[in-house]
Amino acid sequence: MFRPYPIFIGLRYTAAKRSNHFISFISLTSMIGLTLGVAVLITVMSVMNGFDRELKERILGMVPHAVIKHYGNLEDWQSIDKLATQRPDIVAAAPFIKAQGMVTHGGGVRGILMNGILPEEEDDVSIISQHMVTGSIFDLKAGEFGIIIGNLLASYLRVDVGDKITIVLPEASITPAGVFPRLKRFTVKGVFKVGADLDSSLTLVHMNDAAKVLRLNDEVHGIRLKMIDLFKAPMIANEIAKDLPTGYFSSDWTRTHGNLFQAIKMEKTMIGLLLMMIVAVAAFNIVSTLVMVVTDKKADIAILRTMGASPSAIMTIFIMQGTFIGLIGNLLGTVAGILLSLNVSSIIKWVETIAGHQFLNADVYFISYLPSQLLWSDVIMVCGAGFAMSVLATIYPAWRASKVDPAEALRYE
Repeated sequence: MFRPYPIFIGLRYTAAKRSNHFISFISLTSMIGLTLGVAVLITVMSVMNGFDRELKERILGMVPHAVIKHYGNLEDWQSIDKLATQRPDIVAAAPFIKAQGMVTHGGGVRGILMNGILPEEEDDVSIISQHMVTGSIFDLKAGEFGIIIGNLLASYLRVDVGDKITIVLPEASITPAGVFPRLKRFTVKGVFKVGADLDSSLTLVHMNDAAKVLRLNDEVHGIRLKMIDLFKAPMIANEIAKDLPTGYFSSDWTRTHGNLFQAIKMEKTMIGLLLMMIVAVAAFNIVSTLVMVVTDKKADIAILRTMGASPSAIMTIFIMQGTFIGLIGNLLGTVAGILLSLNVSSIIKWVETIAGHQFLNADVYFISYLPSQLLWSDVIMVCGAGFAMSVLATIYPAWRASKVDPAEALRYE
């Protein structure tokens, strides 16, 4: 089979055993460095993608995509609910009552966010049903004063299904004995776990029970909306609020949690650029490798020139040699990065088990494990950038090789 001789010689130089073992060592180091750089970059970008995905699915699956509120309380919320669900870009809507307070049991006290919900409607706008550890949101019955709490809160208070806890609201009740905070005993009906900080602060009660505790009549605090495209939530919620009478306004996830997604996006970009510098350093180690090879092969270059090889053919030989090193390094790094990205969650979990320490605590971070999402677009971008830098790194040494003077190189041979 015909092979152009510059490519053939370049590959022979790459695979040949050298008398100068230092050159072989530098060549191997360049390849390993490139492999590690590409693998780490693909893995880190996959982890950042995983954090972004988990925030969207878990956090935005629990918190509203958008809400419609009134400067007072909503009285005729049923009509607004119906108006919202008529839009094709809204999946579902559900009323809610929200209050902040504290929960206490057995001497333990914790700040909470109490959400009053209608279980049958909440199931359409939230992922809570998919993450119940014990019980169900449909166990919340009007008048029974049941409550569903997160697993971290349950662990802190040392309670389980059937135990009673006390909710303390920051509203005073005037009694003959004086002014006291508003208290109400609730029975734990279920425990959920979404793997986020909501596990330690969010509680759910039936909307009718929340209305009684807060002394509301048939009023609610707002209507929660679930969108088909959550990135259109600000525009859609604003349009609905404009169609309603004066006094209504909208809010959406970009105001409450948008900074998290911006932070993840910025961190992914900055970390990607920093790690790309590692890939660049490894790629440009090929320069030193080829410079030493050119110095070592001056006699061979001179002989090829005297046999009629053109300067461009000499350049092709060394470009081919450096490109082959970069190609192997990139391919090995890509394979290693893909394998690490697909298994990094299991690896970290295994390390946590061995070390007896949890690296991501849900009390501190939004999720309690290391997520990963491999995107082929990232793989192609990283592999392509690494290979391009490898090829660029070969140009200067190859140009130096093409400028070797045959007479000067063979003078002392």
